[in-house]
Amino acid sequence: MIKIVNAFKNLISLFYPYSCVACGNVLQQNEQSLCVNCLLHLPETNYHLEKENPLQLIFRGRVPIENISAFLFYKKVNQVQRILHSLKYNGNQEIGEFLGYYYGQQLIQQPDYQNIDCVIPIPLHYKKLKLRGYNQSEAIAKGLGKAMKIPVYTDVLIRNTYTDTQTKKSRFSRWKNVEHVFEVQNAEPIFNKHVLICDDVLTTGATLEAGISKLLENNISKISVVTLAVAH
Repeated sequence: MIKIVNAFKNLISLFYPYSCVACGNVLQQNEQSLCVNCLLHLPETNYHLEKENPLQLIFRGRVPIENISAFLFYKKVNQVQRILHSLKYNGNQEIGEFLGYYYGQQLIQQPDYQNIDCVIPIPLHYKKLKLRGYNQSEAIAKGLGKAMKIPVYTDVLIRNTYTDTQTKKSRFSRWKNVEHVFEVQNAEPIFNKHVLICDDVLTTGATLEAGISKLLENNISKISVVTLAVAH
């Protein structure tokens, strides 16, 4: 059956070849989402190797965080921007799961990330979820969970208020925009657990801070943070 599926995929790729999300070149048979060259040259932060990294400063004095890291540096007009655009607006959930898994394999090698119990993605409001059809942070979380062999909970933290875009807002405005948008509707799975909350891009941290604050009200043991990228 697997051979038949692979043969069918190969036949399709002859007429509709899969291309690298970052550079647009045709992917080879054993490549997935990104070509090997782009994968090897991604602008990785390596923040997961540093207990005290620059991202800690974003949340210091606001919410207690055990560990925090981001996989890639995001800049305008670089391959990470193209990857995130494909993930967020072009329906390419595969790239989110692929990079989540790829990064999860690195995280699990570090002692600080080996005692995490579950992953929770930053949720979308149901109206935006219906409009987009998927949650890009959930795709990343699935990859992380698979690599780290821990469950992903999408029914614990929910977004109860629809908010407009945060792109051009200041940090304070972003915080006011999301201050009360989250709630926990099913706390049982996270009781006394070390939770990893994940999102696609870390900018001011306002959305993550609001989600973390709500999770911390529900008797979790520790919370760590991972994003696919950080604005640089």
